[in-house]
Amino acid sequence: MWQALQLAQKMGKSVGRGQVLQRSLSPQQVLRFLMQLTYSLPEQRAAMSMSKSTPPSYDELQQAEDRALLFHPLHVWLVLLLFGLSMLFLALSAAFVYTRIQSQLPPIWLPPVFLANTALLLMSSLTMRWANKCYRQDDTERYKLALGLTIVLSLVFLGAQIYGWWSLFQDDVLINSDNSASYLYVISALHFLHVIGGLPFLIVYLWRAHKHMREPVSVLIYFSDPDKRLRLRLLTLYWHFLDALWIYLVLFFYINYWLQ
Repeated sequence: MWQALQLAQKMGKSVGRGQVLQRSLSPQQVLRFLMQLTYSLPEQRAAMSMSKSTPPSYDELQQAEDRALLFHPLHVWLVLLLFGLSMLFLALSAAFVYTRIQSQLPPIWLPPVFLANTALLLMSSLTMRWANKCYRQDDTERYKLALGLTIVLSLVFLGAQIYGWWSLFQDDVLINSDNSASYLYVISALHFLHVIGGLPFLIVYLWRAHKHMREPVSVLIYFSDPDKRLRLRLLTLYWHFLDALWIYLVLFFYINYWLQ
């Protein structure tokens, strides 16, 4: 219990916007908080018990927890999922090239909005990285702002992607025009669906942040929960993957056009 209190003092230096916790708490609230903190941070308690005279810093505890999360089942599952998605899109890319060469089909020029979408996804990856940084720093307001910006940028990306398809329609590049156009629509639609699939998780995270980050103690407990940090980390990894995948797809279609 003493180790948990010591860790709470280190973590409690900054709550919300860095304000010091000043409100008085009842003994029941203090006991409940210490019990939650003690049982939610097993790695930290184990590390602190190794050296009672010189306990590790909070940054060192975070690094130890990150190494432990690397082999978490959810992390392993996500890595396998992203590997499978990578193989799927590589297979579709190879099929596109083979079909185009065999049928001697003309290349497809992507509308400029596809480049704008690349910038939108890059910015959304930066805001997700910012959200992780704010989570580590216990910065409540900026954490919620970063999540909100990521959602807005993602929605703008989806709208711009629909406009990009409409631009292709205006250029008479229809899904049934030829096999090259069909592959373009299928590949971009698959990426579109995966962005939609990640949005509910972002919305739930933002909703939980607004719901639980009202009282100073609840803020401290929220930021010290390793399970929430793991899931935020996995969501960030997924978002970076979608960003990298989109950059690959845009470059792939432009290179195919330039090579003719």
